[in-house]
Amino acid sequence: MNLQQKLPTTADEFLRWNEGREGKREFVRGRVVEMMINTTRNHARLAARLVIMLGSQLDLTRFDIGAADFGVATADGIRFPDVFVDRRGPESRGTDLAATEPVLLAEILSASSYGRDFVEKLADYTGIGTLQHYLILSQEEPRVWLWSRNNQQEWEGPREIAGADETIDLQSLAATLPLATLYAGIGPA
Repeated sequence: MNLQQKLPTTADEFLRWNEGREGKREFVRGRVVEMMINTTRNHARLAARLVIMLGSQLDLTRFDIGAADFGVATADGIRFPDVFVDRRGPESRGTDLAATEPVLLAEILSASSYGRDFVEKLADYTGIGTLQHYLILSQEEPRVWLWSRNNQQEWEGPREIAGADETIDLQSLAATLPLATLYAGIGPA
């Protein structure tokens, strides 16, 4: 007997349907989209270091910080950013499958993700009302692109920050990320 499984049609259905499945996928504009699951060593280094650096500067009773396996709802569906910071709100629960108040989202570039990260995800993420910073990181050299909301809650950017002597200033989170630390051992020596 050939049993066909019903695919999800809403973001909430997708989160429940996707729970416990192997592989990585997102829900974009009503479709399940298979994603890359293999990452490079530099990708893994950057994601881990970014989580550690943010975790050392933010109040962990007010913010949750993580990488890749926690969803973020957008107007078009569910994305899984490489790194996220979610402000804990009264509706936040330990059993949540998606962020409730994301304030920072970060993507690490790969050869296949340029268009998605700079176009599709930029549009999706900057449409999230609580988001304050969107960060794209090169995995080849100390170079990042930062979009931030200003005091009038309008998006500014991208601001390209390049070089090991530079620092990412996440003003709304009162956090700074020195590229020398973030990119130690990555890129030209």
